[in-house]
Amino acid sequence: MSGARRLAAIMFTDMVGFTTASQRDEARALDRLREHQELLRPVILEHHGRLVKSTGDGFLVEFESALNATRCAVEIQRRIRERNNTQAGPPIQLRIGIHLGDVERRGEDIFGDAVNIAARVEPLAEPGGVCVSDAVYGQIRNKISEPLEKLPATEMKGVTTPIEIYRLALPWATASIPSTDRPSNRLAILPFANFSPDPHDEYFADGLTEELIAVLAQIPGIQVIARTSVFQYKSTSKPVSQIGSELGVASLLEGSVRKSGNRIRITVQLIEVDSQAHAWAHSYDRELADVFAVQGEVAQEVAAALRLKFGELGRKRIESNRAVSTESYLAYLRGRAAFSHSYSMSSLELAHAEFQKAVGEDAGNARAYAGLADTEHLVGLWYDPKGYAERNRRAKEWALRAIEIEPEGAEGHSSLGLLHYDHCEWADAEREAKLALALNPSYAQTRVWYSMMLQELGRSSEALEQMKLARETDPQSVATSVLLHVLLIFLRLMDAAKAELEHLKVLAPLSRVLHERAAWYDLATGDFEGAIREAEQAELIPADERDNRNLTVLRASVYALAGRREAARTLLDEQLERLSDDVQVLPMLGLAYGLIGDLDECFRCLHKTIDLHGAMAVQFLRLDPWCAPIRADPRYREILGRMRLQDT
Repeated sequence: MSGARRLAAIMFTDMVGFTTASQRDEARALDRLREHQELLRPVILEHHGRLVKSTGDGFLVEFESALNATRCAVEIQRRIRERNNTQAGPPIQLRIGIHLGDVERRGEDIFGDAVNIAARVEPLAEPGGVCVSDAVYGQIRNKISEPLEKLPATEMKGVTTPIEIYRLALPWATASIPSTDRPSNRLAILPFANFSPDPHDEYFADGLTEELIAVLAQIPGIQVIARTSVFQYKSTSKPVSQIGSELGVASLLEGSVRKSGNRIRITVQLIEVDSQAHAWAHSYDRELADVFAVQGEVAQEVAAALRLKFGELGRKRIESNRAVSTESYLAYLRGRAAFSHSYSMSSLELAHAEFQKAVGEDAGNARAYAGLADTEHLVGLWYDPKGYAERNRRAKEWALRAIEIEPEGAEGHSSLGLLHYDHCEWADAEREAKLALALNPSYAQTRVWYSMMLQELGRSSEALEQMKLARETDPQSVATSVLLHVLLIFLRLMDAAKAELEHLKVLAPLSRVLHERAAWYDLATGDFEGAIREAEQAELIPADERDNRNLTVLRASVYALAGRREAARTLLDEQLERLSDDVQVLPMLGLAYGLIGDLDECFRCLHKTIDLHGAMAVQFLRLDPWCAPIRADPRYREILGRMRLQDT
C-alpha cells in the first residue's frame, strides 16, 4: 500500500573514513560513531528535522523546509568543528548533502527520486562540507549568510536529468586555508584527465602534467605549484574557487588526454580563479611523436595569456624532449609514475626497471639517468645498507651522465647535489642545489633537502627561508609541512609553529604524523601530559615497520622530557639491540639517550651511524634547545669533525 506523497527536504550525512577506521581499530571507531550520533540527534531536533533512519555511519533526515535543513547542516558542521578543536584524538568529519523533492512515506521510511538524488549529492561534499542541489539553492539563496559556490557539472549515477550542485562556503573552512593571497604570477597545473580507451595509459596523462609543470616553471616571472600539491586534486569535484584558495594561485591550467594507438588528443584550458573565466583554451590532434611540440605550444600560449615571455630554458627543455625517442620517453614517464607512487621497495624496483628501459631505448635520455640515480640512492639508503656504498657510486655516475647530456636539466643537478649532501660534501652539494633551483625555481623537493643541509651547516635563517619557499611552492605537501614545523619548533617560533600545526590538521586530520608533531609542539610549550597523550595516540595508528620504530623512540623522548626517565630508558633499552644497525633510527635513538642524560650511549649511537653510513642528519643537535647538554660535551665536536662541519 503506497503512502501519501509530499514535498520534503532530504538530508544525508556520512562519516568520512569510518570503514577504514573500523578496520584499523573497530572498538575505537565505534566509540567515535556513537559520539557523532549523540552530537547530531539534538541538532536535528532543534531544527525540526525527523530522523528517518541510520545508514550505518550516517543519517537520513527529513525536513519540511529546505531552509531548516540547510541551517541544521551548517550547525552540525560548526559543532563538529568545535568538538575537533577541543578534544584530543582523531577528528570526526562528515559530508552532508541536501535535496528538495517529492517523497512517499511508507511506515517510518521514505522513498522516491528525491531520496536517491540526495544520496548522490552527499558524496560531492568535501569532508566537513555541505552540498545542496539546485532545488534547494532556489529556496535558500537569499536567506542564508554563507556564500553558495556552483560546482562543475558532475554525472551522478542513476540520475538522468542534469542537476546543478552548489557548495556552501562555510566561514571556518575558508579560514582554515593557509593563504588566500593569489599573486597574479602563481599558476597550478591540475592533473590531466585520462580519456584513453586503455586505463593503463593513466601514466601518460600524469606524465604530461609533470612535464608541463617542469616546462612552465622555467618561464621567468611565474611560480608553478609543485607536483605533490596538485596531484591531490586528481578527479576532484572541488570548485575552481576552492582549489585556487587552497593553492594560493590566480590561474589554473586543466585538461584531458586521449591516447589511442599512435594518435593523441590533448585539450587544455587556462582558467582565471577569481572570475572563473577561460583565459585561453585549445585542442590538439596529433601523432604521438608530436607530444613534445604540443608541450611547447601549450607553454607558449600560457605565457602569452599571462603576458609573460617564454624563456630560453623552457625552449631548451622542449628541445631536449624532442631529441629523445618516443619509446624512451614513455618508459621514462612510467618510471616517474612508479617512483612518485610510493617509496616502497616494489615501487622503486619498478621505477628502476622502467628508467633502465628508457636509457636502453635511447642513451640520450638525461632525465631517465637522473631517475636511475634517485632510485638507486633511495634503495641503498632505506633497504640495502650493505650495498649502500656501491649503489651510491652507481647513482653518482648516472647523475653525472644526466648533467653531461642535459646541463640545463634541474633533475640531474638535484640528484647529484643530494648525493654530495649524503657524503658531507657541503660546498659541492650547495652548488648543485643552487643550480637546480636556478633551472627550476618550483623544484620543491630540492628546496627541502637544501633547507635541511643549511640547518646542518648552522645557517638557520637561510634554512627557514628555503623551507618557506618550498611550502609556498608545495602548499598541500604533508612532508613539507612536517619539516617546516620541525624547524619552527627548533627555532622556538611558537606562533608560527602553531599555525603550521593547524595547517597540518587540514592536510592530514587522521594521520600518525599529526599526533607526532602535536607531541613535539606540546613539549615545546610545556604541556608534558598533552605530549604523552599525543605520542601514545600516534602509536595506535597503523604504520609501516620503519615508522613504528621511529614512534617508539619518539615516545621515549617525550617520556624523558616529561621527567619520566626510567620509563624512557626501559623503552630504549628494549629497542637498542634491534635498532643497533638501523641507520635511519640510530640518530634519533642517540638523541633519546641524550635526553635521559646517558651521553655515553648517545654518542655511541651517533658514532655508529657515521661508521655505517658515512653521514647523518645532525640539525637537531645544531638547533634544538633540548640538545644543549649534548652540545656541551667535547664528543659533540668529534661528531662535527667526522662530518666536516664547523662548530657555531
